[in-house]
Amino acid sequence: MLNDQYGAVNAVLSRLGFMNAAIAWLAHPRTALFAIIVADVWKTTPFVFLIILAGLQNIPGELYEAMEVDGGGAWEKFRHITWPHLLPFAFVAAIFRIVQAFAVFDLVWVMTGGGPGGSTETVSIYTYQTYMRYLDFGYGAALVVATVAVLALVATGLYRLLITKHEQSF
Repeated sequence: MLNDQYGAVNAVLSRLGFMNAAIAWLAHPRTALFAIIVADVWKTTPFVFLIILAGLQNIPGELYEAMEVDGGGAWEKFRHITWPHLLPFAFVAAIFRIVQAFAVFDLVWVMTGGGPGGSTETVSIYTYQTYMRYLDFGYGAALVVATVAVLALVATGLYRLLITKHEQSF
């Protein structure tokens, strides 16, 4: 899809008149990073929507009926029923998404291998190359431990931001 000569993206954009010359999407640092971000969002968005859909299906319909009887509008239904019930699901979706984005390996490795010039190199690719190419197992293990520690701190901060603040408001 991103091939500069035969790719579908260039063909569609040129036929719609958005560009005159073909773009080598994975050959330039800016466009390669943009292409990886778009591909990653495209790949993982359905999973996030499934988690949110599960949360929406978990909300009892009687709560909305009671809000209508009390005269609540759409904003009140969202603020007092939908969002509080979706918060745990949004937290899970955000944690999964942050971990996936932070540790993305396969997509970057297949698309660019971390290039051009290291512009799309992620922590997981750097760790992999430290292990496999340079055989520096101690530094590679330290990178893995540091990555897990950072992700644990991010998860704790997100938990305190979303869940704890919400529980205090009740």
